[in-house]
Amino acid sequence: MSEHSEIEWTDATWNPVRGCTKISPGCKHCYAETFAERFRGVSGHPYEQGFDLRLVPEKLAEPLRWKTPRMIFVNSMSDLFHERVDDDYIIDVAQIMGLATWHTFQVLTKRSRRMRDLLSGPLQFAAKLPNIWWGVSVEDRRFGLPRIAHLSEAPAVTRFLSIEPLLEDLGSLDLGNVHWVIAGGESGPGARPVQKSWVTSIRDQCDQAGVPFFFKQWGGIQKSRAGRELDDRTYNELPAPRKKAVVPHEARRLTLLAQAEDLSLRWQATSPARTQVPVRHSRVLLRQGRVFSSKAP
Repeated sequence: MSEHSEIEWTDATWNPVRGCTKISPGCKHCYAETFAERFRGVSGHPYEQGFDLRLVPEKLAEPLRWKTPRMIFVNSMSDLFHERVDDDYIIDVAQIMGLATWHTFQVLTKRSRRMRDLLSGPLQFAAKLPNIWWGVSVEDRRFGLPRIAHLSEAPAVTRFLSIEPLLEDLGSLDLGNVHWVIAGGESGPGARPVQKSWVTSIRDQCDQAGVPFFFKQWGGIQKSRAGRELDDRTYNELPAPRKKAVVPHEARRLTLLAQAEDLSLRWQATSPARTQVPVRHSRVLLRQGRVFSSKAP
């Protein structure tokens, strides 16, 4: 799962955390939950514990083993800024990203307040790194728009929005501090429909603000049939590329890998209380319009 990704806007996924809990309407039909719960109870499978939240320190050094530069989606199967993930662990994940400078890391969260606060504090070193992009999920006005404000307040070099699943017209967006926008409809069983006007509004606002726009999909039960074209074209725009990624010579890469493996081993040697996070996945489906937790989106 970590080696390659079918997600259109990335090359690979890396999951040093697995599992999550639902906090807003965008979580209702979570693809990661659906995948993980299929393997609950399957002995030896990475998702033997289903979608229960847990740290995976044995995955920490993985990006240092990949020699070819990649765009890497961090925690496609979780949320790095989940409230039950230790600050220390988040900082160490960022340290790994800082070592693997030849990759570009895409960190996406719904816990935008916590990300903003950490980037303004102990993660300031990572906020300044050009190879780490920081993003928030935006699905509606109530939960999604406040996340854009939190992201704008974070001292990050590159900020992006993943507006997927798009559940309603978002109105006017503040894109002044945003460097990339991804948009798309929901896919899979029970997918909620997206209206074209919602998408074109986002595209047009990106065009006016000079923000690259990536249209991922129309979605639906059979997303491949619906495709990705918007007004007879495909939108694959990306942020302005940084300087050409330079892979260090092999001796240097192995030195960096050793540092990462040492960090990984230290976490693996800690007590289970720090790596087996005591949060069980809830199987209760969330409904659009339900009153959600008052915790930060």
